[in-house]
Amino acid sequence: MEENKKFKLVSSKKTRYLLPNILTLAGVCLGISSIKFSIDGNFSLAVTLILFAAILDALDGRIARLIKGTSEFGKELDSLTDFVSFGIAPVFILYFWELNNYGKLGWAITLIYSVCCVLRLARFNLTKIDEAQQWKNNFFEGVPSPAGGLLILMPLIYELTNLNIGINVKNITPYLTILIAILLVSKIPTLALKKITISPKATVFLLLGIGIIFIALLFYTLETLLVFGIIYLLSIPASILIYSFQNKKNLEKISEDNHEDIL
Repeated sequence: MEENKKFKLVSSKKTRYLLPNILTLAGVCLGISSIKFSIDGNFSLAVTLILFAAILDALDGRIARLIKGTSEFGKELDSLTDFVSFGIAPVFILYFWELNNYGKLGWAITLIYSVCCVLRLARFNLTKIDEAQQWKNNFFEGVPSPAGGLLILMPLIYELTNLNIGINVKNITPYLTILIAILLVSKIPTLALKKITISPKATVFLLLGIGIIFIALLFYTLETLLVFGIIYLLSIPASILIYSFQNKKNLEKISEDNHEDIL
């Protein structure tokens, strides 16, 4: 007598792959929805959805590694989602807000940013780091696409905050978009902070910091995003210096090891 077989969407051994992929798909839904709300003129909600998509993008990979649910399918899905949520959606929001006023030039800037983003993601998928250079895991090559998607929205975010510093930020929108597009495909090292270790004594301060950031995002979402964007741009020169220092230190270590082998 044949045993009854229960229908399963995936085998029991692979159910752990579902959660990260669900988060990834939720991110792409948020990205596409942000375009819809920008068409409707609801730019505040559109920016907020991009923020949520960035948060989900930060979580899905870490959750996948935590529950050992990483897969090649998930990696490719994540890249496709990043292109939609951070390579298309943010620049389309900008286009419906300001870049469309520049006619063909505005559309050309939109295309340039999207092309740079897809090139950056393709390069990221092909990047392999040798075991001898694992310290490089703490750095991205160029600005990551989620950060780029939020950075190009800074002029819009500034206008939504109703702050007034006497500058018409709309005028810098095309230039900032091109600058971030170049940073996406550049080889400038930016901090990734994937492999940092935290002392148990510092855990409580880390949790306190996360709590403060969460409260700030909850009550002052746009202002907090603007501050984070400025801090991130200012951190790029610091990233270059840290990368150069660690690279020099690693080269000296390799040189010493080779010298010892010869002796």
